[in-house]
Amino acid sequence: MKVNEKQSWAVSQSDVVYHFGTSGLSVAAATAVTHPLDVLKVRLQMQLVGQKGPLTGMGRLFLQTLKNEGPRFLYLGLAPALTRSVLYGGLRLGLYEPSKYACNWAFGSTNIFTKIASAGFGGAIATALTNPVEVLKVRLQMNPHLSKGGPMGGLRRMISEEGLKALWKGVGPAMARAATLTASQLATYDETKRILIGLTSLEEGFNLHLISSAVAGMASTLITAPVDMIKTRLMLQKESKRMGSYKNGFHCAYQVMLTEGPKGLYKGSLATFARLGPQTTITFILCEKLRELAGLNAI
Repeated sequence: MKVNEKQSWAVSQSDVVYHFGTSGLSVAAATAVTHPLDVLKVRLQMQLVGQKGPLTGMGRLFLQTLKNEGPRFLYLGLAPALTRSVLYGGLRLGLYEPSKYACNWAFGSTNIFTKIASAGFGGAIATALTNPVEVLKVRLQMNPHLSKGGPMGGLRRMISEEGLKALWKGVGPAMARAATLTASQLATYDETKRILIGLTSLEEGFNLHLISSAVAGMASTLITAPVDMIKTRLMLQKESKRMGSYKNGFHCAYQVMLTEGPKGLYKGSLATFARLGPQTTITFILCEKLRELAGLNAI
């Protein structure tokens, strides 16, 4: 879709279903492929809580955990992860174009700033609505014992022990992370496509989507790694006896820098990139293909 087109947003019910459905399915597929790296990322982020010292690398941690817990650990929390992906992915990607259209209608422009704002809005709203599933997912990834009785059993136990408010732990940093992630992913992807189409012979297709999604994956990892680590710490306070009581995201960041040093904010960043890079690429390539099959315009 050309950014300078003032398109009509009058769509049929089936178009709405295809629009959000293609987004949700593409994110869910990418999540299924990269979920083991997400589990490793969470484990790496929870190393040496409140302490400074040498960190275990991703490869060594993988081998240690595989030996102690078996291959099943790689798919801990998969059910809530996929559930969240369909809902969260459908909303955060699906809301981008309507938001961008609204900005074009209101301001007569879809420049890089309106793209960032549109994507950030979609990411924040999507996370606010799906935060309970994210909390359950990271709890299951960190504590295999919670998986007894399945995801619903873990959810009931969490609510009975901590109350409903536990479902919204870390929602502030989660919204900030989702807003920055979606803004950096979608705005970078959209803008990279525009620049490449203008400066090269590339047209809508696999090569353009591959290059643009790879650039978006690198940008989003660099920007969101610290916020993602803070979100994980807040959601897992109950699971770690070594972790103090963080009052909010800013307090968590301060405590991490004070006790673990600035590097602490980037714990698990290699796993974050190893997961987010391929996930971004798979998501956008698959989403573009599904949109093409559904008769929708490219992102």
